[in-house]
Amino acid sequence: MHANVAVERLGQSRIERRERRPVSLRAFARGESGTGVEVLVLDLSYEGCGIETQAAFGAGERLELSVLGLGVIQAVVRWCEDGKAGLVFEGDEAEAEAQYWPRRSERVELTAEVSLRRLGKFNYRVRVFDVSPHGCKVELVEMPRLEEHVLVRFEGLEALEAEVCWIEGMTAGLRFEKPIHPAVFALLLERLA
Repeated sequence: MHANVAVERLGQSRIERRERRPVSLRAFARGESGTGVEVLVLDLSYEGCGIETQAAFGAGERLELSVLGLGVIQAVVRWCEDGKAGLVFEGDEAEAEAQYWPRRSERVELTAEVSLRRLGKFNYRVRVFDVSPHGCKVELVEMPRLEEHVLVRFEGLEALEAEVCWIEGMTAGLRFEKPIHPAVFALLLERLA
């Protein structure tokens, strides 16, 4: 269940995108020509971001976006006009390959709150005990079924669809349907710290 709330332009075709949350992050973008320019990241989602830029990037152009402390993020320009551009993060193919079950990456232990919702039910706040780009461990208020799909929302980001992989007492392991991009995951950890 994906809530598409806006539309971007790529040439003549229209591409739907998910809701982005406002941020204000200084970054550096380097285009295919090798020239770089300072940009401001204006909004962010798990799949991409919007930037303010003085450069005229072309639709389909590949960029290296460097945000201080987060390293380099590979992205593709979807549109660019009036000093702004929409970027989509490129996936890491190594990450997309199936790995061992049940976890695809190490989880970071933390104590924070998220909004959790079973489909067709009400939202409720629960504790999250650990998180990785592929999933998390949460406390339960209502008892879901194994393999049931739920929505998890971290503060400041859009909801993620997740599958219940295991239940133990009043905790459950959730696997995100779509992994969180490494750069967005680093920002999420910074927010939750």
